[in-house]
Amino acid sequence: MDLPTAAGLALGSLADQAFGDPRRGHPVAGFGRAAAALEPLTWRDSRTAGAGHWLACVLPVAGLGVAADRATRGRPVVRALVTGAATWAVLGGTSLGRAGGRMSELLDDLPAARAHLPTLAGRDPSALGEAELVRATVESVAENTSDAAVAPLVWGAVAGVPGLLAYRAVNTLDAMVGYRSARYARFGWASARADDVANWVPARLTAALTVAVAPLVGGSASGAWRTWRRDGGAHPSPNSGRCEAAAAGALGVRLGGRNVYGTRVEDRPTMGDGRAPVRADVGRAVALSRAVWTAAAALAVTARLLRRRP
Repeated sequence: MDLPTAAGLALGSLADQAFGDPRRGHPVAGFGRAAAALEPLTWRDSRTAGAGHWLACVLPVAGLGVAADRATRGRPVVRALVTGAATWAVLGGTSLGRAGGRMSELLDDLPAARAHLPTLAGRDPSALGEAELVRATVESVAENTSDAAVAPLVWGAVAGVPGLLAYRAVNTLDAMVGYRSARYARFGWASARADDVANWVPARLTAALTVAVAPLVGGSASGAWRTWRRDGGAHPSPNSGRCEAAAAGALGVRLGGRNVYGTRVEDRPTMGDGRAPVRADVGRAVALSRAVWTAAAALAVTARLLRRRP
């Protein structure tokens, strides 16, 4: 039994539920600034350079986690507090829900809603009406439930503080350089692939938990299961489609369609058999997301309690 790490995961999850992201001095934002400052020195239009950039950014963070793990051995209270602080720092479930809820409030003012969309999704909002803003929000909440909350909890359960910190570094780098563009198609390849690997299990756990908790928020477990299994693999991402398809089935809506990212246009396959999502579905998606990652937190704590100490 690893009670200190389990207690830290619980404390950090409760802190995120209560407070959301730290308002000042957020360590993830600090990591992002450091990675951005390093990029002009490491950027080359090659996969090798991108892999070097990934290593230069992720290894120090992973090393910091290992050092924290070693320093807290035999000090259960300190280990619990350090794990709790790390968990709170890397979780983003509550802030994700708040961003989704804020979009619902702004939909009566389309320019303000469009300006808010970049906090949720990377697509170009300039020409989007209410229907497309709603779809983008529901899809983003579904996808990012895994990235922002379930995945860090999985890695915290597997590897404690090193897992929490390393995962968040990997995921943040993917958000910064892992997308397809002329600048990052090759340089960001390693970051994108590493994120795919890190999220493979968490994305599928997110889909499974969506099936399990859907009835708790008025959703359909059978719809979530059926849509996940049928449509999840059609998405261009090996992971995001599982989360979005399960959410679409749980909520009884239809997701997918044309997305514009600057000069790039993607026509994504349809997921789900229901109607197009409407404004009220944003709140339902947020409630589903919260239920999913709360269940993931409970599983992570339980897994650590059942873990045998060396």
